[in-house]
Amino acid sequence: MPLNMNREVFITCAVTGSGSTQDRSPHVPRSPKDIADSAIDAAKAGAAIVHCHVRNPETGTPSRRLDYYREVTDRIRDAEVDVVLNLTAGMGGDMVFGGGENPLPTVEGTDMIGPTERVAHVAECLPEICTLDCGTMNFAEADYVMTNTPGMLQAMGAQMTALGVKPEIEAFDTGHLWYAKQLVSDGILESPALVQLCMGVPWGAPDDLNTFMAMVNNVPDDWTFSAFGLGRNQMAYAAAAVLAGGNVRVGLEDNLMLDRGVLAANAQLVERAANIVTNLGARVIGPDEVRAKLGLTKRAPVAK
Repeated sequence: MPLNMNREVFITCAVTGSGSTQDRSPHVPRSPKDIADSAIDAAKAGAAIVHCHVRNPETGTPSRRLDYYREVTDRIRDAEVDVVLNLTAGMGGDMVFGGGENPLPTVEGTDMIGPTERVAHVAECLPEICTLDCGTMNFAEADYVMTNTPGMLQAMGAQMTALGVKPEIEAFDTGHLWYAKQLVSDGILESPALVQLCMGVPWGAPDDLNTFMAMVNNVPDDWTFSAFGLGRNQMAYAAAAVLAGGNVRVGLEDNLMLDRGVLAANAQLVERAANIVTNLGARVIGPDEVRAKLGLTKRAPVAK
């Protein structure tokens, strides 16, 4: 197939995530201030978009607290550097079964809430983008399932659209893209849509190039896509995404290492990705160009 390289590339930095990485690197930010500061540093390094989860400042465990999201939002919007804010809406769909012959009742770690509560922080903070994980999926943990039923996704997608917040469709496998196209066809999501191709997350799409191109080929031509590879293949996927016509995501949510044995900071990962983009002959675009490309409206700081 012909090369379809993207010459105008935006970089997203996934700042902290919700995985159990908080004790594996001192650079994984925990408090709202630390998360915002790391996002701001990433923006200064060239990230046009920052994708943010929040964590319990004491333990580093994932959280859904509105006041944490509000503080992160305020700090980023009050900063001297401009950046597009992307908040996760993936929390609140966690199901941990009892295992073996006794799957029910569910056990500690289950966090299942309704669609309105799952997007409550989006309604509160009004980021320019929020994520929509477009399918249910097994992860590496034995009895954990990320739960996103069609009914949940229809309700969440409709609320995001009504709020004027652009969903970033998180696709962990080809079926997720199939359903995303159905959501657009049904008028729940607007077209052209924004997609993040999530490669190498057990047990979704493996991070081989054949699977990656199958994912790319399932994205409609008028949609915008970005991609990442988990772990050591993060920078390889920065190059692959650009060559396939897409954009780039890096950050500590997906990878902790800069080099073998060298722990990374978010800004360092963004700088390395930006070098890859420019060395390929493409240009890294900024937040205003991203807003124009994706039809986003810059939000003012939330009134206190």
